Amino acid sequence: MIGGATPWLGAGASAAAFPLGGIGTGNVSIGARGELRDWELDNGPAKGRRLPFSLFAIDVRGATVEPVTRVLQSQFREPHEADQGYYAGDLGGLPRLRDSRMRGEYPFVEVEFEDDDLPVAVTLEAFTPFVPLDADASGIPAAVLRYRVTNPTAEPLQVSVVGSLANPVGASRKGDVFHFPTFEGHPVNTYLEGDGIRGVYFASDLPETSLAHGSASLTTADESVTSKPQWLWGFWQDGVQVFWDDLRDDGRLTPETVETLETGELPEWITRLRVGSLGIHHELAPGETRDFEFRLSWYFPNRPKAWLGNINLPSPHADEIVRNHYATRFTDAWDVAGQLDRELPALEASTRAFHAALYNSSLPAEVIDAAGSNLAVIRSTTCFRLEDGTFAAWEGTFDEHGSCEGTCTHVWNYAQGLAFLFPELERSARRTEFLHETREDGRMNFRANSVFDSPPWEFHPAVDGQLGTVVRLYREWRFSGDDDFLREVWPGASRALDFAFAEWDSNGDDVLDSKQHNTYDIEFYGENSLSNSVFFAALRAGAKLAEHLGEQEAAVRWLGAAERGSARMDELLFNGEYYEQKIDDVDAVRYQYGTGVLSDQLFGQYLAHLTGLGHVLPAEHVKSAIESVYRYNFRDDLSRHHSVQRTYALGHEAGLVLCSWPRGGRPRIPFVYSDEVWTGIEYQVAAHLVFEGFVEEGLTVVRAVRARHNGRNRNPWNEVECGNHYARSLASWAVLIAVTGAQYDAVERSLAFAAGPLDSFFSTGTGWGRVSIDGTGATLALDHGTLALDRLSVGGRPLTMTPGTLTAGSSTRFTYEGAPE
Repeated sequence: MIGGATPWLGAGASAAAFPLGGIGTGNVSIGARGELRDWELDNGPAKGRRLPFSLFAIDVRGATVEPVTRVLQSQFREPHEADQGYYAGDLGGLPRLRDSRMRGEYPFVEVEFEDDDLPVAVTLEAFTPFVPLDADASGIPAAVLRYRVTNPTAEPLQVSVVGSLANPVGASRKGDVFHFPTFEGHPVNTYLEGDGIRGVYFASDLPETSLAHGSASLTTADESVTSKPQWLWGFWQDGVQVFWDDLRDDGRLTPETVETLETGELPEWITRLRVGSLGIHHELAPGETRDFEFRLSWYFPNRPKAWLGNINLPSPHADEIVRNHYATRFTDAWDVAGQLDRELPALEASTRAFHAALYNSSLPAEVIDAAGSNLAVIRSTTCFRLEDGTFAAWEGTFDEHGSCEGTCTHVWNYAQGLAFLFPELERSARRTEFLHETREDGRMNFRANSVFDSPPWEFHPAVDGQLGTVVRLYREWRFSGDDDFLREVWPGASRALDFAFAEWDSNGDDVLDSKQHNTYDIEFYGENSLSNSVFFAALRAGAKLAEHLGEQEAAVRWLGAAERGSARMDELLFNGEYYEQKIDDVDAVRYQYGTGVLSDQLFGQYLAHLTGLGHVLPAEHVKSAIESVYRYNFRDDLSRHHSVQRTYALGHEAGLVLCSWPRGGRPRIPFVYSDEVWTGIEYQVAAHLVFEGFVEEGLTVVRAVRARHNGRNRNPWNEVECGNHYARSLASWAVLIAVTGAQYDAVERSLAFAAGPLDSFFSTGTGWGRVSIDGTGATLALDHGTLALDRLSVGGRPLTMTPGTLTAGSSTRFTYEGAPE
């Protein structure tokens, strides 16, 4: 089990939903009562989606122990109100366990059950393999559900744990009068054995070209099984009645000999819902603990060849299909289950190594919690991979469809978790942006439509998105050392950077001042530090890349522009405390901020710190400005905060607002979202505070975010902005980078950390593991991959080492130069 220090959530934490599933595979989630919820298996979001009768149950009996049969969930909490009471498929009338508690340390979740009548102790642990630097190993459409049962009595007990699943293939999002889904095609359930596994396979007669085509399976490697592959079906609830009575009779299941008890000609509209069950049965000796392990796998290979989102990008291929990447690795859900069974020992070992390196570290608990929990975004329906491996993503997802399509550059700019754990996917995005979305004149489409072979969206270029993508290219190259990748995308990147001078610098003074579309979905006018700090970071990144490629003229030109522009902007905008927007009349054009304290005013500096570029603006002014953001924009109580905009934090909660006006001058109509609280920007500011030495202030911001996501108010594994699992929340990983000071440069083969003491997870482009720093040096323990290293430093002090390559499983001690061995 997890065994960490993460607090437990009670069964009343009804907002908690821990998502299972791989990168680009879809999800099913587990709630605090132990229930399966939010069935999102078929290439789209579906928050709140039910799959009737899909649950686990337990039956326990012994020589002197009365049989006890229970649904493996804790009892429903108030209110008990719906238009038909609890829907038939919820089985609200069946006995459940008295209580439960839940804790999640991504990618593991644990649910502990309590009951006065059940004579055994039961805990559920569930996960999907998660192996940094291996997107395929982390992209399996499956979940492991492991029920651990302990017999505390003095006599042997017969224990059965049974999982039931409604066939999801072809199921609609909307239901009939019983709230059962209607179906495209005819679902079919079959019991199968082979390849070391056994279980129920769920399929359909849908053609392979159908968007709804797919399969699922509920399997186990345990040999002591009992099953009812297909319940009786009909007009009413005959199937569940017979199933439950069968289980209660002797704790075993008997396959049905007929499909239905209905007679005569049946109408076309009769339900096609087909439910199947698989059970594991064992005798537990007194004091014995045994795992009852199930694997849920699914396979839905087809998605529309179009975004079909709320932005309405051109969709000439919307009636065509494109396959998911995982469909190139598996043939159906049974194949998924078989491969998972064969590879699970190694996959689980790597997953546990990652978990231990992160959650057993000495980092502040709130940093671990924020960084780890938001990794769920990477494997939510926000992200997907196409057949050729191309990575693409929404900004987030609404409950039933995607939100703001196109791997939006000005949102994904903030995200860091993907870059440091699955850099191949970020490199995929850079290829899309620079090879296919950057036009000949250098203008970049900030929403990518080329992934579906579709024409671009005709809209303004986004200044922060376009220039931030240049910085992210530098990040990807520095982290990978891949010169071939750099050369491949360099022509587009060079054009994109030069485009800024012509498009946004009207007077040629190397400070951007023209109409600047940005992440607030509006345009800023005049000089402002959001756009320009990103510009200066991009110029410095571009200069380093150009120099590496031998383009000295461009390197000199861009570095000169960065130096001149930085000095000029600082002179124009720094007011002694922070950077303002320079605009003659803040009300002449709507949606400006003027004298306001913009939380994002140093966004480019944040990117620069993360990529080792150093300060792009005067260091003392940067320090003053980021401290001002905290001082003026952080509220420890929002109950007196006035906002007519969307609300993500309220009442007595704490949070960081996007802008404030301590010196007056608030525009009559300030920029949209100005009074909102976004977790992604809170993390960006928190990381920057830590970089500048304001560690406690940064941690205070992080604690505020995570306190709002406590399972009762909001889901700890779903930080919402314009949609669920919003990409900007992956900025939480930047806080980990800031606290550890981790800087890896594959080109220079160097690795650096902040001064210790420190025990933490670290990652590079080729390997990951644990670093332990004390007063005499550091130990690197590599859990995965390899690490070519020539230089290692801690707190700026070099450590003695012989250049070479570390390999997985190695643990190497390094001491400070000049220190005694």
